[in-house]
This record gives sequence, C-alpha cells and structure tokens, in this order.
Amino acid sequence: MLDNLHDHQEPSDQWRQGDLVECTVTDLSVRGEGVGRFGQRCARGSASSAPRVHRRVVFVPDTLPGDRVLVRLVRVKRQYAHGKLHQLLVPSGDRVCPSCIVADKCGGCQWQHIDYSYQLQAKRNLVVQSLQRIGGISQAKVDPVLTADAPLKYHNKVTYPLGLSSIGQVQAGYYQKGSHKLVNLNQCPVQDSRLHALLAEVKLDMQRLGLPVYSDFSGRPRTVGRHRGQLRHLALRIGRRTGEILLTLVVIDGNLPGIKQQAQEWLQRYPGLVGVCLNYNPDRTNVIFGKETRCLAGQAFLREEFAGLQFQLRPDTFFQVNTEAAEALLHIIVEELQLQEHELLVDAYCGIGTFTLPLARRVGQAIGLELQPEAIAQAEINVKLNQIENVQFQVGKVEKLLPQLEVMPDIVT
Repeated sequence: MLDNLHDHQEPSDQWRQGDLVECTVTDLSVRGEGVGRFGQRCARGSASSAPRVHRRVVFVPDTLPGDRVLVRLVRVKRQYAHGKLHQLLVPSGDRVCPSCIVADKCGGCQWQHIDYSYQLQAKRNLVVQSLQRIGGISQAKVDPVLTADAPLKYHNKVTYPLGLSSIGQVQAGYYQKGSHKLVNLNQCPVQDSRLHALLAEVKLDMQRLGLPVYSDFSGRPRTVGRHRGQLRHLALRIGRRTGEILLTLVVIDGNLPGIKQQAQEWLQRYPGLVGVCLNYNPDRTNVIFGKETRCLAGQAFLREEFAGLQFQLRPDTFFQVNTEAAEALLHIIVEELQLQEHELLVDAYCGIGTFTLPLARRVGQAIGLELQPEAIAQAEINVKLNQIENVQFQVGKVEKLLPQLEVMPDIVT
C-alpha cells in the first residue's frame, strides 16, 4: 500500500518539527494512519510557500484516502515524517461521523471516521500488499473481507485502566493517543451495551468507598505519588449468548476496606452479574492481569455458548472478543476442510479449546497444543462440560511438541 520509502529523499533538516504542510491522503498504513506525500514547505503557521522537487511520505492519524489536509509535522525523519491533523480542507467521500464522542481523543479506536464498507476494502488491500511486498506474491488472490453482523457493540470483554482526575475523581477509560493521559468514559460504542451501566456506576461506588486508585507515573493530581494506590484496572466480561457478566478489579495486594460488602451489593444490583473477582498484579509492568485471581462474591467464571457448545470463561481467559465473527470463521474452516469424521486433527496453540472442541465433533481424534498451562486447565473443564471424549491436550511449545507426536496428523490448524 505504501510507495518504497527508500527512494531518494532530502535530508531531514530541510523540514522541521512544527512545519505546516498540505497534502492529499492517498493510502492507509498498517497502523490505520493516513498516508500522503508533501513537496512544498509552508511557513510556520502558514500554508503558502514555493514547491520543492522531492516529495516526502507523511503518516497522519485520523485521516483517510481522499482527504485534503493541512498537517502539522510532529516528527521528521530522513525518509518520512509523522504529522498531526491541523485542518481538514476537503473531506474524503468515505469519511463519516464517528459513533463515539471522544473518538478524536481516545486511543482505543483508529477507524471510526471511516465508512465501514471502505474499511473492508482497506483491510483487504493491507493483506494483498503484505503478500506482495513481504511474501513476494505478485498476483495475490484474496477474497473480500467478511462483514460483521454488528460493526459496533460486539466486544465481549473490556479492560479499562483506572485513574484520577485533577480534582480526585475516579476515572476509567483508554489512554489518549501517544500519551499516558486517561480519556474518561461512561460508555463505549464498541463494547456490548449491557456493560455500560457497570462502567458508569462502579466508578461512583469506588469514589464513595474512597478506594485508592493506583498511579504509575508522576502526573496529576499532584497528591498521587508514583507507584501508589491499589486499583489498577476494571475488567468486564460478558457472555454474548448467556448474558452472564464477570466484574474483575486488578489490584496491587487487595487491601481494599469494604470491598467484600460492595461486591455483594453489585451482585444484587445487576441481574446478569454472576461473579466479582480480584486479580493481583503487584509488578511494575504493562501486563494487565497477574497470575492470581480470587473470587469475592458469586463465581469466578461465566458460562458462554459457542458453536453449540458450553464454555467456562474466567476473567483472564483468552477468548475471541467478537463471538459472532469467531463463529463465522469456524464455519469457513469447516467448509474448507470438508471433514469426514475419521481425520486426526492437531490444533496448534489451542487456548481453551475454542476451535478444538467444535472441530473434534467432526473428526476421529483431536489434539490441542498450548503453551499456557492455565489455558489447558480451562480446556479440560470445557471438554468435560461437553462430554467430548476424542480430545487430548498437551502443554508446551508447538515447535517442540509437534515432532514428538507419535502419530501423523491429517490436519494442523
């Protein structure tokens, strides 16, 4: 999708941070940024100047092909530059109004300003260009991208960092693009709408109880020191088919007075809520969940239905965030494999058996390989729940386990 960045370019000192340049966006990068080329320099604060011969690639978030834009350069390299949208001069015909009121600030989404039909085309083009540039396949055959039943309101799991406002109010949301500044949310158009009430009201309960929010940076409010507090993240998970909800607080060590009583109150307040958990993560890391989870009230898992089977999902269980899209993908796999109920199938990095178990019903035997022992423990539970007897699981690296198998698989997924 991008032109060769190794073409001859002017030295980076010809352009400086803060310069304004005008360009037309012609492409999208793999990170969802608009890509354009500029070849004339604007005086600082002005778009007028004489044209130059060489044209430089610039990556600009919040833009899309067809936009004519004025861009403020924020980082200039020898072969390319990064910019910030300063003014939208002429909008693309594929530009739409975002569904989220903070889409221009929040770092959770990149393409809400792009019409969904164009998003599908752009994603297909990304695959085609990757196959051509990286794989060396000049005539890459790629089918159209499958459409989602619901482009919004599909996320079955959300994990929000917690923070404090400048006046000490508890906030939850996503970080602003390229920063550690929290954008406070009471709802998110991407998450299952049944989680909205919990997101808004749980913050108020935290505020009322005076629960200490964790801070890992020296920022506002000034009364909060670095690496102080308890509450790190609020995690919500919902079974799309069952409606069961798990609420999990990721904490340092769990020293939260009144939290057990509050957990019981949450269970009574929200009919779909089946469990409130604490996950312990004392490490100074960007990893969200720690290794230990304790149930405060209710149960430490929810039930979900997937491909006609029952699954148990814990707070930190990996499961596809778009349940419906995962089922559509499974359907395509089944159609392509044309299974005859006698094959030996190996599912590499099988997780909790999300695809292993539905496929096992259509083959003679299935073997699931997975690096994480916690995931295999969940997979074993799901096998028993569904009374499937032709599946076995092994823990370890796939590249080591595959050569050690005493049988030759017919299919590896």
